[in-house]
Amino acid sequence: MSNDAVTKILLSEAEMPRRWYNLVADLPTPPPPVLHPGTLEPVGPEDLAPLFPMALIEQEVTPQRYVDIPDEVLDVYKLWRPSPLFRAHRLEKALGTPAKIYYKYEGVSPAGSHKPNTAVPQAYYNAAAGIRRLTTETGAGQWGTALAFACAQFGLECEIWQVRASYDQKPYRKLMIETFGGTIHPSPSSLTAAGRKVLADAPDSPGSLGIAISEAVEVAAQAADTNYALGSVLNHVLLHQTIIGEEALLQLAKAGDTPDVIVGCTGGGSNFAGLAFPFLREKLAGRMDPVIRAVEPAACPSLTKGVYAYDFGDTAGMTPLMKMHTLGHDFIPDPIHAGGLRYHGMAPLISHVYELGLIEAVAKTQRECFEAGIRFARAEGIVPAPEPTHALAACVEEALRCRETGEEKVILTALCGHGHLDLPAYGRFLAGEMEDRELSEAAIAEAVAALPAVP
Repeated sequence: MSNDAVTKILLSEAEMPRRWYNLVADLPTPPPPVLHPGTLEPVGPEDLAPLFPMALIEQEVTPQRYVDIPDEVLDVYKLWRPSPLFRAHRLEKALGTPAKIYYKYEGVSPAGSHKPNTAVPQAYYNAAAGIRRLTTETGAGQWGTALAFACAQFGLECEIWQVRASYDQKPYRKLMIETFGGTIHPSPSSLTAAGRKVLADAPDSPGSLGIAISEAVEVAAQAADTNYALGSVLNHVLLHQTIIGEEALLQLAKAGDTPDVIVGCTGGGSNFAGLAFPFLREKLAGRMDPVIRAVEPAACPSLTKGVYAYDFGDTAGMTPLMKMHTLGHDFIPDPIHAGGLRYHGMAPLISHVYELGLIEAVAKTQRECFEAGIRFARAEGIVPAPEPTHALAACVEEALRCRETGEEKVILTALCGHGHLDLPAYGRFLAGEMEDRELSEAAIAEAVAALPAVP
């Protein structure tokens, strides 16, 4: 029987999962290989070694179902993990829905988001390999904040390129990163060849995650004591995030419920994968059958409107080629407020799962998302980051549908971060100054026209 009186479902530190889950081990067909851009052959460890330590390269390609979490990583995780699972009683009441709504809250981390789940192990493995400095990109700043925090835990320097639109919108992210000891630059910058090229063509460029990746990769590749760290997209990043879903499985079992619908926001895909992949394992094994729904911004709809093709992960074409749903590596998204979702491509593993029909995807406009965020804040008392308002919008939509049908569905969503440093965006929405940005078919056609030719 379900315990309907409970609001917070908690795990003790002793109950925290000690393994990450690798979905690849359970898929009916393996995902397409990552290709070298020069030879178009599958990349090997030696191709990735200039940027990543061998432990992470092994995790990127491992066929093993589970990977043990090092004790040193677990010790840092204990600063905020296990994170709480909430039953949204007050939101349910406000919506008048018979559905049960649960949200897994990752805003309790030091960075205020899910990002430290992978930042901490990435910093740990790099420090163990003798690396002195990590470079990275960040959009909204959550990933940059997380990596700066993680580097402080293991004595590493951290240098970050933040997408210019978000750098200007979110000054307190910069201050938080610097408080943790990181160095941050707006991107595109004059510090790299990739940045200078963009500025020469577009001096007022708002930047993009693809450009910022190019800058961070360029700097890392030039120094033997420096590696690059990525906050989403790659398999090992998604792997680290699965601790979210593994905890949620245990917590829902305590509550006596099984999800009918699982909803998560998607930009690069790490938060969505972190929640959904352990439940997808259970679905593939026949132990439950939830609908799993990815929600992306209408201004950057890689899953719902992009093409499934090999593309670069960055704008300058310095990364290997990955088969993913993409809007084209030259695509510069509009400067929407959900800066963490402004990426031209979707994680290859999520793209593959989508192609297999195991998940579905929808796109939402930002005003609908902020409406859901305000509704959630006034009911539950947490101001969500702009990114998870996309999941909340789809969650509200599903709950209202249940109000019409009378279905008592169990809805699980990922509240991947708080919006305390995103309040200027809420200010624009409350003042009626926020515009919806949707990508036209013509803009999409133009964006994907420059995709690399892969036989």
